[in-house]
Amino acid sequence: MNVLITGASGYLGTHLLKRLVELNQNEGSTWNIVAADIREPRIKDSSIQFVNLDVRSPQINELMKQYHIETVVHLASIVTPGKKSNREFEYSVDVIGTENVVKACVENHVKRIVLTSSGAAYGYHPDNAEWIKEDHPIRGNEEFSYSYHKRLVEELLSKFRTNHPELEQVIFRVGTILGDTTNNQITSLFEKKMLIGISGSQSPFVFIWDQDVVECLIRGITGTKTGIFNVAGDGVVTIDEASSILGKRVLWLPAWFLKAILFILKRLSLTQYGEEQVNFLRYRPVLDNHKLKESFGYTPQQTSKEVFLYFLANRNLN
Repeated sequence: MNVLITGASGYLGTHLLKRLVELNQNEGSTWNIVAADIREPRIKDSSIQFVNLDVRSPQINELMKQYHIETVVHLASIVTPGKKSNREFEYSVDVIGTENVVKACVENHVKRIVLTSSGAAYGYHPDNAEWIKEDHPIRGNEEFSYSYHKRLVEELLSKFRTNHPELEQVIFRVGTILGDTTNNQITSLFEKKMLIGISGSQSPFVFIWDQDVVECLIRGITGTKTGIFNVAGDGVVTIDEASSILGKRVLWLPAWFLKAILFILKRLSLTQYGEEQVNFLRYRPVLDNHKLKESFGYTPQQTSKEVFLYFLANRNLN
């Protein structure tokens, strides 16, 4: 099978390449892997052909044609923007880049595209369902570039499903990924000397083991199922539970007070996060994974709490 992976040098891309190489070596699979990124992948193998490519480039069309690509795994997106990043750049990669990839899939008669969306696509809203299912509205908040761009990408994909049903789509709305090397905005919350809590909210987190996400991607490539699936471990970890596990205090603050502090600190350039982060903590989208288990046929190997403990054991934060 000829597979193109965009964002192949990123966190998920690296883990996926490693697993594909293992399948080639140990289980006699015949993957011909084209790894596309602007950085060389850390995983090297004779089955991997690296191509230095920006997903916004028109060259992706020729790439798919040259390698007779049958399936695309689209992982390229700006998850954690750098300090010099800006909304225009993030939009161009997340949204325009995805549109460029999907259009190239259609033009080159690619059979299937597997994408990682996010639970953030649902948005951070006070009226979110306690457990969000896949038919819940996609309302990614405009103030959060990642959340908003995932919303726009999903709206784009919906149009392609209508106009080009021949291109099979598998979309994974992934919860907060944890593994032994994870380092992002969420994990940094647990590295502080004390945890920040918003009065009146338990800030429930749904975690998913990175290897569970990789297994879903593998099955997305090889299986026949199509559709949209929440990818999260069973259960949640609240701020109180995280506090107990970590042995750290929770500093509970009223929402209005924390907003005021962040408003001031951001304008003094003392933090990159503004008052919008209060809703990010207060209205966490909690993903229901029943469709993943019952329709897609995959049950995550670790619950939210188990993968949180696994992460902590490897990072030695508690």
